[in-house]
Amino acid sequence: MTPEQFLDQLQRKGAQAAYLFLGSEGYNRDRCRRALSHDREVTEHDLGEVSLAAALDDARALSLFASRRVLWLTRAETMPGDEPQGLVEYLREPTPDVVLVIDCSRFSFEGEDKARIEKVEKYYAAVTDKVEFRPFAPESARALAQNLAKQVQLQLPLGELALLLEATGGDALRVSQEIEKLRLLVGTARKVTSDDIIALVPDAQAANIFALVAALGRGDRQRSLELLDTLVREGEYMPLALTFLATQFRMALVAREANLRGASAIQGHFNRLGARIWPERARQIEQTVESFPKEKLEKAVTKVFEADRSLRDARPDDRIVMEEMILSLTA
Repeated sequence: MTPEQFLDQLQRKGAQAAYLFLGSEGYNRDRCRRALSHDREVTEHDLGEVSLAAALDDARALSLFASRRVLWLTRAETMPGDEPQGLVEYLREPTPDVVLVIDCSRFSFEGEDKARIEKVEKYYAAVTDKVEFRPFAPESARALAQNLAKQVQLQLPLGELALLLEATGGDALRVSQEIEKLRLLVGTARKVTSDDIIALVPDAQAANIFALVAALGRGDRQRSLELLDTLVREGEYMPLALTFLATQFRMALVAREANLRGASAIQGHFNRLGARIWPERARQIEQTVESFPKEKLEKAVTKVFEADRSLRDARPDDRIVMEEMILSLTA
């Protein structure tokens, strides 16, 4: 079932004896945990350190302090070699007013994790009530951010909203946390600015790196050097900045070679390849494709590689290496 279905069932029918939580998405997991833990004592067991049998013994024990309990069994992906026969026996006659949550939050439903999460699901097949925590789609993450900002009366313009989503990778839990931080910083008196997000949100400095890409594409040497100065003053780690540049140039080169037209085509192409990107990122790639001819993109990839190699060698200053790369690309 989905998190929304779980919350609806919890409200209408009350909690079941046991649940299996699957998936790595954190925002809805937190919502479900808070709803399930309301008026219940919560006890956590790490299945990487405590056996399933010991956790079930705790579930059978009667608490002197609380009649309604939740036993949260984390790291469910840590599975012993034998079948969980004790779980089958416990579920035949579960302890009244005790809810067992077996939580596997390490794996997602995509790529190599898909087979792993299916293995976990098969191992705990005795638990019939399963809740899947899948990542938010880009449109859903955007709607969530807008709703959360509205709830706290945070003035979040569309451009800054896009920057926030890019900086957080559209992760719903991080979006909710950063909106709360922005509320405390900005309040309701004025609009959130890009400077607020860059100053407060981790990874938001990437916006300056994308601005650097645009300046390099225009051949604007002065603006490129100014942006480099900003990155240096903000304490940006130059090898990480180069990684962003390399990724942007390679994606733009792939988009150009695939003859992709428009941000939606670029987003769809990379999503099909398994490299999920957001609409704002797709527009940035589109702008890079428009700014760089193929020959210049190939040269940019080469120069970024050479700069990365230079940063790994003994050198006087990271900034000198970056300046040499900028001078070459804007020659």
